[in-house]
Amino acid sequence: MTDLSNQRRLAAQILKVGQNRVWIDPQRMEDVEAAITREEVRKLIHEKVIQALPEKSVSRARAKAIQEKKKKGRRKGPGSRSGTGYAKISKKEAWISRIRSLRKRLRELKATRAITEETYRKMYRAAGSGRFSSVADLERYLKAHDLWRKR
Repeated sequence: MTDLSNQRRLAAQILKVGQNRVWIDPQRMEDVEAAITREEVRKLIHEKVIQALPEKSVSRARAKAIQEKKKKGRRKGPGSRSGTGYAKISKKEAWISRIRSLRKRLRELKATRAITEETYRKMYRAAGSGRFSSVADLERYLKAHDLWRKR
């Protein structure tokens, strides 16, 4: 292997890139070895014997793969979460989802005549005041206070 460090240095200066990005055609090594002036190196660059390699950059492949997984709902477990619980779901959002599910369940119970209209009204107001933490809590309350309509 011949020493082409001088030609590589000149080519790097002409191409305005680092020496590591200078590519020399292995088939034309003798021509490059013979080129000792800037003009000769310029000629070889024009003939595409010496070229500048493209810049290397950080690959997005891993980032894209992770993004796809996140789209599918993966990588969202407790180990991936930062911030308080309220930073993830605000108190208001939690309340909205809770009250909607409670009211929906109450409507269902009223429609299927599992509870009376009077009980429905009382429970609707109780739900609005924050009495129940979940639908299961509501149903436990109805059972404990014997408010299910007798068949």
